[in-house]
Amino acid sequence: LPARLDSQLFIKDLHFDGVPVRIYLPREPSASKRRGVIFIHGGCGIFGSIRSHERICQYIARKSDSVVVSVGYHLAPEYKYPAQTLECLTAAVYFLKTAETYGVDPARIIVCGDSVGGTYAATVCQELGHRTDIPKIRAQVLIYPFLQALNFNLPSHQKNAAVAFLTQERTVHFILKYLNKDCSLKEPLLAGSHVPESINLKYRKWINPDLIPDAFKLGYKPPLPPLFLPQVHEEVQELFEPWFSPLLAEDAVVCGLPDTCIVTCEHDVLRDEGLLYKKRLEDNNVHVTWHHVEKGFH
Repeated sequence: LPARLDSQLFIKDLHFDGVPVRIYLPREPSASKRRGVIFIHGGCGIFGSIRSHERICQYIARKSDSVVVSVGYHLAPEYKYPAQTLECLTAAVYFLKTAETYGVDPARIIVCGDSVGGTYAATVCQELGHRTDIPKIRAQVLIYPFLQALNFNLPSHQKNAAVAFLTQERTVHFILKYLNKDCSLKEPLLAGSHVPESINLKYRKWINPDLIPDAFKLGYKPPLPPLFLPQVHEEVQELFEPWFSPLLAEDAVVCGLPDTCIVTCEHDVLRDEGLLYKKRLEDNNVHVTWHHVEKGFH
């Protein structure tokens, strides 16, 4: 949808250390420094843009009286992973350092993202959590985030396998497109053949249907153990990096994360990743607010 002109906002395209951004500043003068929002759009890393999320950024800036920075990271596969993550990090660090230039209190900046934007937001917070040379991020808002690529047979994957817009099959298809991999790897990934038993055992404490509340497991059938395929594992090493799968970050990283808001949707293959991350954060004494949209889709 084309963006509406908004008389309440001053909107400007800039570059933060070389990264394209669009900044939304409320026109009404403020007696004190405003809050800041770094917004990272979704789109599987291969589509979406500042323009596609213009209306939601206008809405956030207007309704919360905040300065919003929308990050226009370059898309895959032309810009290879992890270029997108690096650009989001670069833009976030730049804004944290220069917030006062835009009338923003550097102690009140949050990072927000939807879908893969939630992945990037989670990674930004994990990377910057222990840095002492820049202001701390106040909170993260993760809207139906993608957080792991080890198990594509969690209860929400099964329940919503054929639900538009993001089916179980399309999820893996977009991952392979994003990483510029051969799409013939889709079936082995869906089956779990890319994960050796040693890695399954290591991360079972964090990625496990047993950790999901029973109310979300109605009709769930545990899949048969997959046949491990070493050649597939070698082809998709990126999937096992915390930058790609933030659920795999160690506790030493997770315990340093800011206050968190997680939004999940019932009719979404990624629902359970949000539930698993919620549990991990709470287990590490991070304050979490959780909103579940019972009739919501990805």
